[in-house]
Amino acid sequence: MDLPSMPRLGPSYRAAALGALRRSRPAVLPDVELRLADASIDVDHLAAYGRVCGFRLANELPPTYPHVLAFPLAMALMSRRDFPFPLLGLVHVANRIETLAPLRVTDRPALRVRAAALGPHPRGRQLDVVTEALLDGECVWREHSTYLHRGKRTEKPGSHPTTSAGATAKWTVPPSVGRSYAKVSGDRNPIHTSRLGARLFGFPRRIAHGMWSAARCLAALEGRLPDRATIEIRFQRPLLLPGTATFTGTPAGSGWSITLADAKTGGPHLTGSVKGSAARPQG
Repeated sequence: MDLPSMPRLGPSYRAAALGALRRSRPAVLPDVELRLADASIDVDHLAAYGRVCGFRLANELPPTYPHVLAFPLAMALMSRRDFPFPLLGLVHVANRIETLAPLRVTDRPALRVRAAALGPHPRGRQLDVVTEALLDGECVWREHSTYLHRGKRTEKPGSHPTTSAGATAKWTVPPSVGRSYAKVSGDRNPIHTSRLGARLFGFPRRIAHGMWSAARCLAALEGRLPDRATIEIRFQRPLLLPGTATFTGTPAGSGWSITLADAKTGGPHLTGSVKGSAARPQG
């Protein structure tokens, strides 16, 4: 489905709120791909995103920025009536990003978003939202965001090991991070911005956005990341706001192994890897 312009977030959030009241939902994914032929990159917005997440303003986009750029498309997809789960309450449990070629501030990429890989999860059901950015018809950036719809648990949760690697940074994360990231990303899920909203979904207080945590970790390695890479992140424990977290980045082959853990207990908020990829041949 080709869209004439970027969807507005307001209608998507209203549809999501109304959708939370519906009891009947389809059991399959919608057979639709939302496409935008020409997305512009606002330098002021990019700079604000960098300030919140820790990136410097540069000609080449941070690897996580296209997630924010395409977020209105993802919202429009997940708030559709034929989407199998209510948007509110979905938990972002994993993220995979492939940076396949440079994406720069002056580019105007085409964007496309679809749902895929609906299946079981130990704590319910999961699916992927697949987002791609293209230049001249060639995919230069691809993301699989895995979301969990919590249901009946089929396995007991395992204990999370603590990390014994040397820390590279210790961050004090203020409560304002939830609202600041919501403002630049458009992701205004109440678990990140409202104490009451967080409690309604079972959290003792607001939690940081998973994609803020991932971006903050990658920003800590800025200048040392491979130009072409596959980034895999698994979100494990919510980072309660305010909080203190320890970041560890360990060189691993052509990339990095990364961990963000609770500064007191060592329990990981996220673990992940950055693996360098071979450059594409010039034709």
